[in-house]
Amino acid sequence: MGTRPKRFADKESSPVEKQDGIGAAEVRLDDPWYDELAAGWGEHDGKAAAGAVPRPQAPAPAGGHSAADIYLEVQRSPAFQEVRRRYRRFVLPASLAFLLWYLAYVVAATAAPGLMARPVAGAVNVAMLAGLGQFATTFLLTWAYARHARLRRDRAALELRWDTQEMTRGARR
Repeated sequence: MGTRPKRFADKESSPVEKQDGIGAAEVRLDDPWYDELAAGWGEHDGKAAAGAVPRPQAPAPAGGHSAADIYLEVQRSPAFQEVRRRYRRFVLPASLAFLLWYLAYVVAATAAPGLMARPVAGAVNVAMLAGLGQFATTFLLTWAYARHARLRRDRAALELRWDTQEMTRGARR
C-alpha cells in the first residue's frame, strides 16, 4: 500500500522519466511563429530556472534586420492585412449573429415561457427545438468557419508564413 507498481519502481522503467537526464534529445525550435516575447517566461531576475534547457538562438537575418523588424514588416504588408480583413469579415458577423441567436433563446425562455412550452409534435416543444437548434447552429458555424478558412485564407496565410520563414533565415527573394 502506497508503493509504486513494480514496473515503475526504478527510474529506468518509467516512460515519462526516460525523457529527462543525460542523453535526452535536444529540442530545436526553428518555427518563426514561436512567440519571442515569451522567451523569459519562468525565469526570475534574468536567471533560468534550475534544470531548464537553454533555447537555441536563431541567427540574425541577413541585411541587418531583426526578427521583430521582419514580423512588423509582414504585419504591415498588404497581404497580411488582406488575410486579417477576410478573417474579420467572416468572424465578426458570424459571432454577432450567433450571440444574438443565443440571447434570443435565453430571453424567450425566461420572458415567454408560454411560447417556449407550446408543443410542436408530441412531447417536443418549441424550447426543445430551439435548444437543439443551438447545437445545430454551433456545428454549422464550425463547418462554415473551416470552409471559409480553407477557401479564403489558408493559402495566403501559408504563403505569408513561408515568406516570413525565408526572411528570418536571411534568404530574401
